[in-house]
Amino acid sequence: MAERLRVVQGRIREALSRHPPRPVRVISACAGDGRDLLGALIGHPRAHDVVARLVELTPELLEAGRERASRAGLVGVEFKLGDAATSNAYAGAVPADIVLFCGVFGNISDVHVRGAIQHLPELCAKDATVIWTRGRFEPDLTPRIRDWFVESGFTELSFVTIAGSTKSVGAHRLTGAPKPFRPDVRLFTFLPPEERPSRLAESRTKGSTTNARP
Repeated sequence: MAERLRVVQGRIREALSRHPPRPVRVISACAGDGRDLLGALIGHPRAHDVVARLVELTPELLEAGRERASRAGLVGVEFKLGDAATSNAYAGAVPADIVLFCGVFGNISDVHVRGAIQHLPELCAKDATVIWTRGRFEPDLTPRIRDWFVESGFTELSFVTIAGSTKSVGAHRLTGAPKPFRPDVRLFTFLPPEERPSRLAESRTKGSTTNARP
């Protein structure tokens, strides 16, 4: 996870450095304590150009993120308690120049992964960068995810696999036209914990380890 975090933060810094000299709008779905974005902003010359909304459903993580952002003097970073799976969570914060979808695709069905990607142009500004993560556990969905981004008007900037793990980080730029924002849209739905692809992959790995002979 530490290496995945490093790669995600690197992609965020690259996107910030590419951005024209004006405010940079960022949104983050299922943001947790915001370590992806906050770690990338600390020490970056464009940090105070960022106006961000990080959406998280767990109050404890939200408060931890707010405290860290406050300590770092990142006054443009807003933590919002809410359901990141609904478009209403981003009303007033879009169109965004950087969209973070980290830790989402491994917890929803394949159909909802594709649907979420199709909705992303409604959250994006022109030339926006979307940074996402997904495990490459079998069956590996990442080739199809990359195709779905292209089908939805994006061009791939990078796809990084994390050595020694199934983790991967993708970055895509919206080269098609952004779409109008629509309120009251369900972007995706989390599966029950026991049905999530990431959880099932962990169970298979543990089972293989348990059954292995010494």
